Amino acid sequence: MASGETLVVCYPAEYQPRASNFATIDRRNSQLVLDFDGTADEEAYWVKALPRYYLGKYGLTVKVVWSASTATSGNVVWAASFERHGGGHDHDADSFAGEQTATAVANATSGVETETSIQFDTTQIDGLLAGEGFRLKLRRLGTHASDTMAGDAEVWRVEVIER
Repeated sequence: MASGETLVVCYPAEYQPRASNFATIDRRNSQLVLDFDGTADEEAYWVKALPRYYLGKYGLTVKVVWSASTATSGNVVWAASFERHGGGHDHDADSFAGEQTATAVANATSGVETETSIQFDTTQIDGLLAGEGFRLKLRRLGTHASDTMAGDAEVWRVEVIER
């Protein structure tokens, strides 16, 4: 496995909503997207497993592939975190590692994808090891002062990439 290769892909149809403040499934040109509101902090979760060939030397990158529902300017603030499901994890309690964030500028054409990368070093992924299950949490920080894009951010997919 070479550095920079995609390990896991998370699609809108696979996500799990939380009890409140969750992203919502929508369609754009008959394609599923996850809508994250511009005036709230909304979340989405995916349950996945790292491939057994993951090296674990340099950390991970979470790449959010998204577009603006209607806006053609402004910034979106994304936050992501990992929750390891190995090592005696109690599934009755949330135990996400600290969030990492990234801010991105909306594409000048609504509907054109923007890619935003959120970097994690090996100490920021909750001790996640090759072959283990995990939960990935993605949030749009719509109430953050730096999140200035009006309207929904539509997530097409989220990739977990080995750095």
